[in-house]
Parts: sequence; C-alpha cells; structure tokens
Amino acid sequence: MLRIGVIGYGFRIGMVIDIMQTLKAGTEIVAIADPKADEIKQQMCDKGQDVSAITFYHDADTMLDAEQLDGAMIGTRCSLHAKMAVKVLNRNLPLFLEKPIATNMADLIALRDAAEKSTSKVVVSFPLRVTPHVALVKEIIDSGKLGTIEHMEAYNNVPYGSVYFQDWYRDENETGGLFLQKATHDIDYINYLLGTRPVLISAMTSKRVFKGDHPAGLYCKDCGEKSTCTNSPYNPFMKHPLFDTPPENLKCAFAVDTGNEDSGSALIQYESGMHVSYTQDFLVRNKAAKRGATLIGYKGTVEFDWFTDEVKVYMHHTPRVESYKIDTSAMSHGGGDIVLTQSFINCMNGKAKSVSSIDDGLLSVLMCLKAKESAATKTFQAIKYPDR
Repeated sequence: MLRIGVIGYGFRIGMVIDIMQTLKAGTEIVAIADPKADEIKQQMCDKGQDVSAITFYHDADTMLDAEQLDGAMIGTRCSLHAKMAVKVLNRNLPLFLEKPIATNMADLIALRDAAEKSTSKVVVSFPLRVTPHVALVKEIIDSGKLGTIEHMEAYNNVPYGSVYFQDWYRDENETGGLFLQKATHDIDYINYLLGTRPVLISAMTSKRVFKGDHPAGLYCKDCGEKSTCTNSPYNPFMKHPLFDTPPENLKCAFAVDTGNEDSGSALIQYESGMHVSYTQDFLVRNKAAKRGATLIGYKGTVEFDWFTDEVKVYMHHTPRVESYKIDTSAMSHGGGDIVLTQSFINCMNGKAKSVSSIDDGLLSVLMCLKAKESAATKTFQAIKYPDR
C-alpha cells in the first residue's frame, strides 16, 4: 500500500484524492497537514468518511518528519505551493503539486534550485496537456499533415469568472494575478503542443468591469442590491457556478477592494521566430464560454475547444475538413485529471516519468511572471531568470 501525506486539504486536492480512490491502485491517505486540521477531520467525519487510518497535523514539517511516506500531495493556497514543495523536494519524495507552483520570482527560484538538487518525481497539476483533445491535436501536428506550425491563436473565455472577484481568489497576494491563476494552464499546453522554446513575451491587462465604489469588505448578503445585481448569488434569475463557496461568504464584485484584472492578452515569440497570441477574459457567461486554440501551418489548420469537445482540421490545398467529436462530459478537467492521478501513482511505484514535470511547471510560472512584468512596465520581456 502506497502511503500518502497531504499538505493543505483544499477543494481541488480533494477532487484528485477522490479520483485516486476510484482507481483502486493500492494508495492510502495516511496523514493530512493543515492549520485547520481539526475542522477538516470533523468535516470528513460528517460526510461519513473513515478517518481512523489518518493522522492529522497542524503543520507540514511535523507530518513529514513523523511519517514514513511514499508520496506527498500539496493543495494549499497558491502562495504556499512553492514553500511547501521545497520541503517535500528536500526529502526526495514523489510529489503531486497544484498549480501555479509559485506566485513570485523569489519562490520560483527557490523551487527551481531545490528541484535541481532533488531526486523527487513531480507531477504538476496541468490536466489540459493530457486531455484527449490535446492528445489528438498533438498526433495531428506530429503527423506532418499541417506542415510546420507557423502561427497559433489561443483563447480562454471564462464563464465562471465571478469566482476571481467574489471568492478568496480576489486576493492577488494569494493568486499572483490571473496570468498565474488561469493562463498557467494554457501556456503549458501551448508549450507542449509546439515543442519549442519560448524566448520573448509581451502582455497587456485591463480591468474594465469588476471594479466600483462599493465599500471594501462588503458581502453580497449585506448589500441592498443583492436581489437585482447580476453578479449576486441572491439574484433568483442568475446562476453563479462558484465552486464550493457558500453564498454568504461571497463579497461584492464591484467594491473598491476587488482585485485581479478582468481580461489579459499575451504575445509569445518562440526560438524559430513564430509567435503565439493568447487572450483570456472573465466576463462571458453561459454558451459564450470558449477555451482552446487554432494552430496554423502552410498545409492546414487545426482547431479545438474544450467546451464544445470538438477538434477540426481544415486542409489548405484540398477541399477537405475533418471533424472529431470527443465526449468528456463525465470527466473532470476534460479527462486530464485521471491521467495526472495515474501518473502520480506510477511515479510513486517507479514505473514511469511524470506526464507534467517540475520543469514544465517552472517554465509556465516564469512566463506568467514575465507577462505580469510586461503588462506593468509596457515592455517586452525575455523569458529567462534574472540570475541567469
């Protein structure tokens, strides 16, 4: 039985653990370290979960020192991902690490340096790169039927954007901004599909909608406009998929202390000279949702979208269009989560390399941090560490 310790038992890591249990691959959660350990234990008991084999700790070091573990999983708030990961890497344990793996340059460098000295196999939580959609597009690209990819347009029109302005995600000290919070996924799959090195990035952000003059700290439940505001969970005509946050814990999206940009774009140049345009926004709702990319070669174009579950190939020199329909309706993160979970199990068993390595995570965060710097300074930024 593979013994696993969890550092930070949040909503997302709970999803991955649930998938792991369905795989019945000989894994067991034996320890959980979280400042809210007592509360988490009670919540698990209230749900009817057997916690008799789990030891609960209030800090990660105590757990890591006390337990004989085969692997560790990190699901803390974003600002602690890197710091907790360094602790695990220093002990050379297999690691499942939530994204973004760092939220500032100092933590990123510390994590990079720890990874270079460690023998840990790391699976970074990048489910998009291992979805059936990306696997098919990668197969099409590698077949050569499109020719060399010479241009790429990627997009993420987020229909649940309210979460980044009303939940704890609105705190930019935790998220690092929405390039790190959302684009880290997209930049990773872009790098994976292209298979070439990014060298330069330029970016711009806007905050046009989720701002206002409502008082700081205002909760929706206390607002006089709660029954009419289109962002209010108390508006009976609106639907707000805000993860697992109770309505009474949501804050005003139009207050003076609302953080995060509500749209952002980046241009990325790769070593061949080709470039990618990427854009994300947090304003759309319902069927306006869109996430995917268009990749263009001289011979043909391929496009895909996770919301429609479709991949299409347009040949440029023959009148042919190929369409593929993918059914991931019953799968979390487009089918990517189960692949990541199995990869972590394989790493603990010593059977295979990670499908989303620490190097992939480091590069994605570096690019997101450089995008933030570009947007703030209105300059192009070389994609390299400041100390190298």
